[in-house]
Amino acid sequence: MTSEFDGRVALVTGAGTGLGRCHALALARAGARVVVNDIAGPDGTAGVAALAVVAEIEALGGEAVAEPADVSYFADVEAMVARVAERWGRIDILVNNAGILRDRTFAKMDMADFETVVAVHLTGSAHCCRAVWALMREQGYGRIVLTTSSSGLYGNFGQANYAAAKAGMIGLMTTLQQEGAKYDIRVNCLSPIAATGMTEGLLAPADAAQLTPESVSPAVVFMASEAAPRKTIIGAGAGVFSVVHVVESEGIYLPPEARSPADFAKAFARMSDLSTARPIDTGFDQAKRFTATANRTRSVPA
Repeated sequence: MTSEFDGRVALVTGAGTGLGRCHALALARAGARVVVNDIAGPDGTAGVAALAVVAEIEALGGEAVAEPADVSYFADVEAMVARVAERWGRIDILVNNAGILRDRTFAKMDMADFETVVAVHLTGSAHCCRAVWALMREQGYGRIVLTTSSSGLYGNFGQANYAAAKAGMIGLMTTLQQEGAKYDIRVNCLSPIAATGMTEGLLAPADAAQLTPESVSPAVVFMASEAAPRKTIIGAGAGVFSVVHVVESEGIYLPPEARSPADFAKAFARMSDLSTARPIDTGFDQAKRFTATANRTRSVPA
C-alpha cells in the first residue's frame, strides 16, 4: 500500500528521546524517510540515543539516518541540511522539537540561562527553518512544525525563559506562513503536553500515565501531511487535540478628550468584550480594523 509520505524526507530535531523520538517513529510508520537529529556524542558523531532511534525505524522496515547537530549553531544546522540534501535530494518536512529547560524564578535566574534556552528553542528553530527554506521553495512544497507550549501561551511559574522562547514560536509561525504560502510551505505550531524527561517530577503520576509522548505525535503527522492546515496552533495531550486561536476584541474608539487612565478604567469592560472577537490574519489587518472602527465611530452623529 502506498502512502502520501512515500518519498518524503522528514527532519526531526531533538529526536533521540521523548517527544522527538515518538514523532520520528510516527513519521517513519507513515512512510517518510526520517532524519533523526540530536546532539553529537563525545566523539562528534551521532550519539547513542539517535542511533537507537534509527535502529528502531529500520526494524520497522523504514529508512532513517542519524544526524548530529546543535541547533543553536547555524553552521551545524547548515552542514546537517547539506548532508541530507546530498543523501536524499530533498527535505519535505521539518519538525522543530529540540529543547532544554533551565527553570528558575525570574528573580533568581541567571541571564545566561535565559539566553541559552531562547538560543535552543527559538533561535534554533529559526536556524533550522532558514536552512531548509531554499530547498522547500525550490520544491514548491514544505511542511514545518514549530513546538510552542502552554507555558508560552498561558505562562508557567519559574519558566520566564522557556515561556518567552515558546511564545516567540507563534510570531515566527505567522510570518513564515505568509512568506511561504505561494510555495505551498505550510507552517504550524504544536503545543504538546507529555510525560518526558523534561517534565519528570512536574506531573502527577495518574496524569503522567495518560500523557504519553505517543499520544501527541498523530498531530505532528497531520501537520506534516498534504492536508496540513496553515498558521494553526494545535494543542495535544493524552489523545486530546485542540485548536488554539489568538483573537482580539472588536475594540472601541475613545476620542482624544477621553483617554485618561480613569477613562480607560471606565471603558475597560467594553474594550475587553470578546463576544465579537475573531482572529486577525496579518499585523496590517489589525491596523485596518482600528482605522475602520475609528472612522465608523466618528461618522455616527452625536
